[in-house]
Amino acid sequence: MSLLKKPAHVIEIFLQPGELWFGDANTRIRTLLGSCVAVTLWHPRRRIGGMCHYMLPERIRGTGKPLDGRYGDEALDMLVKEIRATYSSPHEYEAKLFGGGHMFTGGGCGAQVPDRNIAAGRKLVQRHGFKVKAEQVGGNGHRQVVFDIWSGHVWVKHAPLPEKTHCQIEESEA
Repeated sequence: MSLLKKPAHVIEIFLQPGELWFGDANTRIRTLLGSCVAVTLWHPRRRIGGMCHYMLPERIRGTGKPLDGRYGDEALDMLVKEIRATYSSPHEYEAKLFGGGHMFTGGGCGAQVPDRNIAAGRKLVQRHGFKVKAEQVGGNGHRQVVFDIWSGHVWVKHAPLPEKTHCQIEESEA
């Protein structure tokens, strides 16, 4: 990853699950994904953008509860608020989706969560009017994601699971 040397003036943000960030060309955003999904949004002319790292597609939100970045629908709504604050529109942004990896082999241990996260991400970027430029989703294992807002480039390092990675439930049933 030596190609990822950042200019000295650039701030680096690391997103934990449920977090998001929107910034300018002086920003690099990183995250580590398993079954979660990250969506990057980039405005090629203005060199602004952001990333969210959500854990689940959605929740039933009660009246008056604040938006929560742990849920895909709410994380994208939060990013759209940031976009609107810059007097730009979602259709001006390029979207890229990453993650949704299965973290255990076999059919158990929340096998539906990664697939539901991917489907939600695709639906949400389309619903908001973003232009999807790329995605690397599904499969198994985790991903490191690095997004340089100054260029719009996103680097992904995918680490597949070892052959015998089983969840605790499956091992106890065997």
